[in-house]
Amino acid sequence: MTPIPLVDLKAQYAAIQPDIDAAIARVIASTAFVGGPAVADFEAAWAAFQRAPHAIGCGSGTAALVLALKALEIGPGDEVITSAHTFVATVEAIELAGATPVLVDIDPLSYCLDAAQVEAVITPATRAIVPVHLYGQIGSMDAIAALARRHNLAIVEDAAQAHAAEYGGHRAGHWGAAACFSFYPGKNLGAYGEAGAVVTRDPALARRVALLRDHGSAAKNVHDVIGYNERLDAIQAAVLSAKLPYLEAWTEARRRHAAAYTARLRDVPGVTVPVELPGARHVYHIYCIRVPGDRDAIQAALNARGIGAGVHYPIPLHLQPALAHRGWQRGQFPHAEAAAATILSLPLYPELAEAQIDTVVAALREALSVTS
Repeated sequence: MTPIPLVDLKAQYAAIQPDIDAAIARVIASTAFVGGPAVADFEAAWAAFQRAPHAIGCGSGTAALVLALKALEIGPGDEVITSAHTFVATVEAIELAGATPVLVDIDPLSYCLDAAQVEAVITPATRAIVPVHLYGQIGSMDAIAALARRHNLAIVEDAAQAHAAEYGGHRAGHWGAAACFSFYPGKNLGAYGEAGAVVTRDPALARRVALLRDHGSAAKNVHDVIGYNERLDAIQAAVLSAKLPYLEAWTEARRRHAAAYTARLRDVPGVTVPVELPGARHVYHIYCIRVPGDRDAIQAALNARGIGAGVHYPIPLHLQPALAHRGWQRGQFPHAEAAAATILSLPLYPELAEAQIDTVVAALREALSVTS
């Protein structure tokens, strides 16, 4: 059987190769490899796409989170609330800023931060909330924003998986002081290496992030603060600019493929398909189902058939060895633990064919019957 990868970047490149090659060639010909017109052009385009006045390119999605927190002067002695079920970079950024992460369990339907549990963990030391728009869906941001206003807390949206996602007609960056994006190659809008961006409506915050990403320098050889070397590479910016005009069409293709999966899996006993929240536009960075029985055996059976099923993410944050010093215990965040044990990501990318979806579903049905 022809393999069906989890993500097919070769198929995407083949579809737009002339655009990509020309964009890279322009940067090489200009020899402006760090900063310069390619970066400025992408920043303007990305800000417009996300319906925000400012976008600041940086080295990665993790860097975007760190820069946003540092620009808000969040650090030692401050607490930052976030989700127990996300990629480690979310909490890593809080730790790198010097602040204390405070975890909250997830809503088991959307896998996003459970807004109903946030208020109980707010203390006088709490400075910010970092909601994670996981798998491509923006969670209940109206409720989180109301909490933040009531307690005078900043919101930094982790939008690493939420390119073009919407909630209530708004895109990431609408609710928070900043929204932080990753353009890791496998993302819905992916670079050909590491890249990220901070989107904000606050011009002062935008200036502070821009300062911090470039050694604390706004003018050559003048360093106003201690910063970082987290500038966006010009070739990556050019690749992103070349891809951006396709993102809406790719997003609609993802949504069609997700609907096709859901229609075929809805009646499979024990399988839970993704839920799109009312008022949300899920962009399906990940098509994540939950399966009964031995998830790892089901994944192995699919992988043996050449189907690139994955798990995002198998170990919740409170059980990660790197965070053991925080003292979190097994059982403390039961929805995150239950998700980590049962979730399975199926292949999803714009170029996926209907016949490939049928093949994945048939293989999944067989794997479920064998492992049950």
